[in-house]
Amino acid sequence: MRDRVRCASGAHTILTVAAVAIGLAATESPALAQAGRGATSAATEVKASPSRVTIPLEHAVSSQHTATIKGQRVPYRATAGTLPVYDTEGNPIASVFYVFYERTDVQDKTRRPLMISFNGGPGSSSAWMHLGYTGPKRVNIDDEGNPVQPYGVRDNPESIIDVADIVYVDPVNVGFSRPLEGVDRRQFFGVNQDIDYLGRWIELFVTRYGRWTSPKFLIGESYGTTRVSGLAHRLQNTHKMFLNGVILVSPTALGIERDGPVRAALYLPHYTATAWYHGRLPQDLQSRDLEEILPEVERFTIEEYLPALARGGFLDDARRREIASTVARYAGVSETFVLNNNLAIPISHWRKELLRDQRLTVGRLDARYQGVDRDAAGINYDYDAAMAAWNHSFAPAINHYLREVLGFKTDLPYYLIGGPVHPWDRSGDQTGENLRRAMAENPFLKVMIQAGYYDGGTDYFSTKYTMWQIDPSGQMRDRFRLHLYRSGHMMYLRDEDLVTANDHIREFIRWATPADGQPAHWGRRRPAT
Repeated sequence: MRDRVRCASGAHTILTVAAVAIGLAATESPALAQAGRGATSAATEVKASPSRVTIPLEHAVSSQHTATIKGQRVPYRATAGTLPVYDTEGNPIASVFYVFYERTDVQDKTRRPLMISFNGGPGSSSAWMHLGYTGPKRVNIDDEGNPVQPYGVRDNPESIIDVADIVYVDPVNVGFSRPLEGVDRRQFFGVNQDIDYLGRWIELFVTRYGRWTSPKFLIGESYGTTRVSGLAHRLQNTHKMFLNGVILVSPTALGIERDGPVRAALYLPHYTATAWYHGRLPQDLQSRDLEEILPEVERFTIEEYLPALARGGFLDDARRREIASTVARYAGVSETFVLNNNLAIPISHWRKELLRDQRLTVGRLDARYQGVDRDAAGINYDYDAAMAAWNHSFAPAINHYLREVLGFKTDLPYYLIGGPVHPWDRSGDQTGENLRRAMAENPFLKVMIQAGYYDGGTDYFSTKYTMWQIDPSGQMRDRFRLHLYRSGHMMYLRDEDLVTANDHIREFIRWATPADGQPAHWGRRRPAT
């Protein structure tokens, strides 16, 4: 059930964004209405030809809904809207689209967590976790994440709206978010540029919705983990906004170096998991449970495989063949294939090789998915079978949901993934160190990491390596939690893992929300006697 509310607007800023049809109706953001401030006294407009689509710099549509979560009725308000990004001089430079869900039967916001959610890419919208994971609606898919028809959404009984308010944010040139015409694009599209302007936007959002006193969490998936790791420190350092928790879903390298033998070795446990799933391991391994096999493979990777790769072409021939035999056994491929790749199997080659005799490939972001190439020769697949399946489901779902269910009307294309954000400046990526520094400066801040065994884009053992390297001192290891799932990059698309992963978020929120009056401190509180 839902009851849509639109607020008439007095004045607003128009943002020119693309080349087709008409603009949005002029409305006032509910955030402005709640806060009683922020509306301009005179209209400001970016000049455009009549053939351009225009979108208000600030606009929102709210509607009332109810959900049943864990058997409990939860009333909530959904707000789909845009808020401006201001530069450091206070000038608007972009309009950022968001969808915000607030539970309406909770009055005390000081104990109500706020979850700020980002996906990755860069160039990927927030639709994936929004309609796949934590939001109150979920894309129509089967129990393993495959597309089904009719397209659309259904209720998500595992949503975390029962325990937290959630805002899903689309960065500039993603979703419906766009820069103002004529501004310098370079200020948005880079590791640190992205963190800079999104930090300012988050401060504005939190201020407008009156959430400074709420426990605050960031959740990011894939490149979104780079984003939220950097934001954790930026929000604390620049905006004096301290967080309770950061959730990293299928994390990237976070600027932590691992080129050469380390990178090559870390893929092996993913190869084993995928080969096990597709029945390609030797029978003595195939007959065992996956989580019984993987610790053995991880030990071999660190203690034998990595040292062998480090010796390169100077590894003794007998030892080379011994390592090749074991790698082949664990990776589901031939010893000849391993030797031909000098022991270090490129993951793109392996995706083509594993099921070559069946003329099938395995997916990048979820290796359970199988693809069909033009031919079975060559060393690279034609496409990622997982991404093809997900686009199939999510594109119609998000466009229908935002426009027809939430009522956000625009002729703008919604950039689901592959938004025009390139070239992307990847220089100066210190986001892993940013996260460590934020944790050091904020004793309340905790981190949870979620990864799937079958994810070959941000593989699970590289995720473990990243976690090990964030805090080399080991002093904060008790503030990390790691959960692994029998899924891929978006583990939540599998019904079983949707339940478990959302329950892990609930547990993490409880763990990272201190008791009333609990102080944040390091070390002694009183002088030694």
